[in-house]
Amino acid sequence: RKDGKGPLVAESLGLPTGCIWMMCAVLVPLLQYSLHIGKISLAEHNAALASVCTMILLGFVDDVVDLRWRVKLVMPIFASLPLVLAYSGGTSVVLPRVLTFLPRVLELGILYKVYMCLFAVFSTNTINIHAGINGLEVGQSVVTALAVVTHNLLELNGPYASDHVFSLSVMLPFIGVSLALLYFNWFPARVFVGDTYTYFAGMIFAVASILGHFSKTMLLLFAPQIFNFLYSLPQI
Repeated sequence: RKDGKGPLVAESLGLPTGCIWMMCAVLVPLLQYSLHIGKISLAEHNAALASVCTMILLGFVDDVVDLRWRVKLVMPIFASLPLVLAYSGGTSVVLPRVLTFLPRVLELGILYKVYMCLFAVFSTNTINIHAGINGLEVGQSVVTALAVVTHNLLELNGPYASDHVFSLSVMLPFIGVSLALLYFNWFPARVFVGDTYTYFAGMIFAVASILGHFSKTMLLLFAPQIFNFLYSLPQI
């Protein structure tokens, strides 16, 4: 309580939430190996852990120091570097047929890696913009995560099944810890999630979509957040 009135409410509960997710994520390779589910890429898995862990740390720093928005836009770039370096997928995009003056498949090369960094910046800050209303940050994250899980399940019989299994291994523990946090953050909130959770959630979506190779689909799921992000740009 900043005004000295009302009950005390714990802040930055995104920190233990992120730590519990990290502990669950460490067990993923062991479970995948034991159950023979999907293809294990320790390089990508460790890069995902490094990016998420870095973003949790930076989010907690923001909670303590209260960084300016200009700084918040830059922080995810550094956190996404392990993710970009471990990425081993394609760097081309399929263009709409109406663009007849351009090739059907456009190879972007290093520009695609730049796009991944910018996507990490967008995904973390677009969750953070909604901060301030009880349950909204966690609630929208859970809804988006459920949509991602649905997409992954529909694609399990496709040619990129192992990538979607990886995404499921990221998203399912995230939904579990977020639902537990939502129970206490729902109005009237007994805890506040802080910027730690919003950065943690945004990087989770970036990790799952980039290493799961469906970042363009994730942009469609982020349509409401994109509108809000563009609307809020003058305030940054």
